[in-house]
Amino acid sequence: MSNIRDFGAVGDGRTDDTSAIQHAIDSGDGVVEFPRGDFRITRTLLADTSRFSRLSLDGSGGTAKLRMAGPGPAIFLKATHAKTADPNGFRAVEWQHERMPTVRNIEIEGGHPEADGIRIEGVMQPTLTGVLIRQVRHGIHITNRARNVLISHCHIYENKGIGVYLDHVNLHQTIITGSHISYCRLGGIRIEDSEIRNLQITGNDIEYNNNRAHNVPDADDIPTAEIYIDVGKSGSVREGTISSNTLQATYSPNGSNVRIIGRSPEENHKAGMWAISGNLIGSQWNNIHLTSVRGVTISGNFIYSGHNRNLLVEQSRNIVVGPNAFGHNPDYRKNELCTGIRFVDSTNCNLTGVLIEDCQAGRHTVPEAGPQSREGLLELVGCRGMNLSGVQVLEGAPSGIRVKDCSDTLLSGCTVLDQRDTKLMQSAIHWTGAGTGNMITGSRIGKGTQAAINAPDHVMLANNLVE
Repeated sequence: MSNIRDFGAVGDGRTDDTSAIQHAIDSGDGVVEFPRGDFRITRTLLADTSRFSRLSLDGSGGTAKLRMAGPGPAIFLKATHAKTADPNGFRAVEWQHERMPTVRNIEIEGGHPEADGIRIEGVMQPTLTGVLIRQVRHGIHITNRARNVLISHCHIYENKGIGVYLDHVNLHQTIITGSHISYCRLGGIRIEDSEIRNLQITGNDIEYNNNRAHNVPDADDIPTAEIYIDVGKSGSVREGTISSNTLQATYSPNGSNVRIIGRSPEENHKAGMWAISGNLIGSQWNNIHLTSVRGVTISGNFIYSGHNRNLLVEQSRNIVVGPNAFGHNPDYRKNELCTGIRFVDSTNCNLTGVLIEDCQAGRHTVPEAGPQSREGLLELVGCRGMNLSGVQVLEGAPSGIRVKDCSDTLLSGCTVLDQRDTKLMQSAIHWTGAGTGNMITGSRIGKGTQAAINAPDHVMLANNLVE
């Protein structure tokens, strides 16, 4: 074990310890120990594992702090991995020298406007655990190519940029688990123009990742999200899970808790094959916002307090929304936010076992939220091949379900009621526009103040209970 004090590091928070620590990395035995202290650096510590055999940076149970007083990442994990994770494609040098560089139990604090936390490039099995990164620009920045990344039990907190930034990276087999990622101004986990497969985001607390806590002038309307995925012009993001997380925020204009942006259907979307399950998701402009996505399942979540919509799906297909509760927090009483689901220009999507219940007022009562623009608690606009089964729509206004210009759409076994003392639902189902192959059957329908069902002739009605 190479203690950096033995290489001349002082750790008093004032002395520039960059050269001493770099010497320990380059010339030590591979286990670089940071003892208790505040170690100030002014240049990036380069951990180029192709130059020596295996590496671990250890902060002595979290008692060591690394303060980055210069631009760039405090630690740069670098290697030469350039293929896939298939064992047949590995070179001997990768297993002998480069695999699994580890950073653990250390705090990294920014002391420069352009300081970052940890950068990873060309590394197989980088492992970060027990790391606290705060007051930098980007917490963990992964570029170029990496494989089998593990980020576990870390605290990525109050950073000016992005918490975990997957930036134009070719990245497979990655797990982000058991971590706090909060108060990062430009997003919690953000993927841009990258080639991603097998990404698991599980068991994390990812919250408040927008400008509210930073108060940067004129920056509130920069779209952010707790998890933001944009395939860009050349990326492809498939095979991922978002499960058992708390994803909460404070409202930011056009922000989301989960935002996924693919490409056009003509380009096969390039985003999809994702499961979003078992999360608590709340308090943003849109809680989940999918655009040009193919193949996402959303189930077992509680999704609440969307200023615009709880779920907004646009130009997407093969979206399956299973049992979820869409609602609000009744403890807030006079400060409640409406709920709402909206599908636009989407194809072959299923909603099964969904419960969506609006607040008592039928409108936003949070003063800064502004008016709600919806026409129904559940809206389908310009869609094809939609299947709604066993869906409960309660306390909708002005309509429970609003359908416009949809074809091959089936509503079966659904319940659409207004149970408030003062009825606000004008019609349970309001269906307009052109279409073919549509049916409402076997459903329990409230009368509404004006009508139970308004529908054109191309919608077949069969065996519905109107009450």
